[in-house]
Amino acid sequence: MRASRKITALFATAAVLMMAACGKPDKDVSVSAAADKAPAAAVALERSASPAGASVFFITPSDGATVSNPIRVEFGIAQMSVVKAGEMATDAGHHHLLIDTGIPNLGEPVPADSRHIHFGDASTSTELTLEPGQHTLQLLFADYRHIPHDPVVQSDTITITVE
Repeated sequence: MRASRKITALFATAAVLMMAACGKPDKDVSVSAAADKAPAAAVALERSASPAGASVFFITPSDGATVSNPIRVEFGIAQMSVVKAGEMATDAGHHHLLIDTGIPNLGEPVPADSRHIHFGDASTSTELTLEPGQHTLQLLFADYRHIPHDPVVQSDTITITVE
């Protein structure tokens, strides 16, 4: 039984390392109303520390904004550095944009689907296309393995209306 757990942990670690190679999605990210299927449960991993006062926030759009497609989204950060996925550095990581969803399990890599957009190339902005209507956006900062920091570095959730 013990060997089976080690093998499972090894496969989980390999999956995380493979995910670390992810990059920015296409410049124009389109998200449909249909939610993606939830990924299989992963093994909880140790979380990297974040410094006191670390924060992420939206530069644009602002909470309550009415916008048109394509939507320009810019991310801000304080007290931490933005680095590429897979690049291990103290007080550093990369952005994840959460669209119409909540914070995922903090002990696992952030899922990679149309609701959890990874910016493993260290970018701090994107353009996306959303269906007309009201949407929520939130930023989640994570380490080189896509694991959220401890304490978690997340933005407030903002609501936008797409015309």
